Amino acid sequence: MNKIKSVILGIAIFITFLIVYFLSYNLAEPKAYDFMVRNFLTNKLPIDKQKQVHGSDDIVLIVIDNISVQRYRWPWKREKYCNIYNYFSTYAKPKAIVHDAIIVTDDIENPDSDKKFYNSVKKTNNLIVGYLPLWNQWTDKNFGQKYDNNFKRFSIKVKDNSKVISHYYNSIYAMPESYQNVVKYAGSVSMISGFFNGDNIIWARDEINRTQEYLFYYKGNYYPSLALMTYLYANDFPEIVLDDNYMRIPELNRNIKIQKSSFLTLVPTKYYKFYNNGYSHKKYSAIDVIDSYNAIVQGKKPILSPELFKDKIVVIGANVPTGTGINDNKNSPLTNHHPGVDYQATAIDNILHNDFLFVIPVAWNILITLLGMLLIYFGIKLSDLYKAITITLITIFGYFIICAICFYLSIVINVITPIAMFVITTIFAYLFKYLTEYRSKEKVKNAMGKYMSKDIMKNVLQNIDNLGLGGKKAEVTVLFADIRGFTTLSEKMSAQQVSELLNEYFSEMEPIITSYNGIINKFIGDAIMAVFGEPIQDTEHAQNAVKCGYAMLKAVQKLDKRWTKEGKPEIEIGIGINTGEVFIGNIGSVNRMEYTVIGDTVNLASRLESYNKTYKTKMLISKSTYNRAKSFAYVIKIPDVQIRGKANKMDIYEVLKVKLH
Repeated sequence: MNKIKSVILGIAIFITFLIVYFLSYNLAEPKAYDFMVRNFLTNKLPIDKQKQVHGSDDIVLIVIDNISVQRYRWPWKREKYCNIYNYFSTYAKPKAIVHDAIIVTDDIENPDSDKKFYNSVKKTNNLIVGYLPLWNQWTDKNFGQKYDNNFKRFSIKVKDNSKVISHYYNSIYAMPESYQNVVKYAGSVSMISGFFNGDNIIWARDEINRTQEYLFYYKGNYYPSLALMTYLYANDFPEIVLDDNYMRIPELNRNIKIQKSSFLTLVPTKYYKFYNNGYSHKKYSAIDVIDSYNAIVQGKKPILSPELFKDKIVVIGANVPTGTGINDNKNSPLTNHHPGVDYQATAIDNILHNDFLFVIPVAWNILITLLGMLLIYFGIKLSDLYKAITITLITIFGYFIICAICFYLSIVINVITPIAMFVITTIFAYLFKYLTEYRSKEKVKNAMGKYMSKDIMKNVLQNIDNLGLGGKKAEVTVLFADIRGFTTLSEKMSAQQVSELLNEYFSEMEPIITSYNGIINKFIGDAIMAVFGEPIQDTEHAQNAVKCGYAMLKAVQKLDKRWTKEGKPEIEIGIGINTGEVFIGNIGSVNRMEYTVIGDTVNLASRLESYNKTYKTKMLISKSTYNRAKSFAYVIKIPDVQIRGKANKMDIYEVLKVKLH
């Protein structure tokens, strides 16, 4: 039965750990990740000149912002972008122009504007535009074999040596055919709302974009994100080799630290600290670019010098927080108002400088968690309370410090899940230790109860912090019981037989004494000394002592009958009982003490027991005891007895019969 209970308890504990792990891992871990990113990753000081707090100066943002839409009411005709493209392609000469925008339909109301726009796109040789892959099947009429075949030109060269081939997206949000035909380079602008754990994505319902998708697989071809396409364009489109650990580019002798999940090539976005304008990269207003282009055409000095953008990567996007329908703010670990164009620039920044977060694999996190749990468990099990608490706190706070250092070094490690497991381990460890110690104490109590009364044991435990020599005066009744002629009897028996005889006799007497609220103070050879009235409070201790003595005599008669059948010798006992004041408490030395009673009352009870031999009686009581028991005890008075050690004679009483009920 105990084994079954242990198995059930073990299963319950295991399930509890699983539930805590699952809830903390899926619900709390992403939030903990956000906290660590905000406080220990983006706010750090530069370690060296290569690591910047803000985004790289190689990337600049051109944003259609409030000022831009105040000048030209939104929505813009698409020809408005021509001035921006022409400014960069004709004068500024950036390394790449990245337009973070999705065009899915022609502008039917302004076909001439579209024509100018498409013509400008065709002329801009370093332009990279965005599109959106879909998880569900797209039913647009443009989505067909012809469209797919034309779209394949946006795929890239990939040699996949990894064990798992990614099959994820089902369709592409179709571009207008006239637009797609003039676009030279395109990349996905898809953002992943979830948390990458090193092996797979944990989908989060909070719609916080923590993970960037760099590569996806669609109908037999690999397609890059906007960021990856920008990187490949800047490096003449080298072949990518995928393995289980890295996205490698052998031609550039470079390992890009992108961890490949079971269905996507993902990596947590490495964020940078914002400037005062809410962007992590240098930002310019689109209207200033348009005005600068117009100024140059007119032979005037531009607001923005083309030299500002030479050999840079220019990322164009729209973001007007309110009132226009072009609020492109995203939720990120840093803020709920992270501009989408800056998010794309950050993804480009990450891959250009190979500045990624390394996510510790799930197995490592589990191993670290288990090691911490074992440290706490054995620390609690093998140490005293204060040391155990110290070990627990050091483990929890020490682990948090390790997590902070890891994030500072761009290493993502589980934060809240291990700490939650440490806390639950602490609770179970203390519960287990309490139960173990409780069982041990119970065993000790049961063992010590065989050497002293359980009531004395209870009294000791209740006053465990105040143990010491001393006691108090109290009125009690003392009972002595002794086997008649035991010395002669024991000479005829072996030590083993004597021991067995006494053990059986004492085993019969002990429950009788206990049933009358008495405690066995000690065994003295073949004699029993019992006390009534302390430490068990009993106002009728004298009456109960007399009833107990009579019951003991009856029990011996039954015992003799059984022993006669078993071939064992019969015994007779004599009982002496006295009521009076005693000193009761701890007697002995500071290192060895005994809970007992002393005083003349005890001595007289012992003398009365011995006088049973003189008067050929079985049970003698003193006058003080008789006065309390005379209503139910039938006695013979033995007057004027000279008790050894007493100056005056006294009356004593032989008990013949007792009404037990």
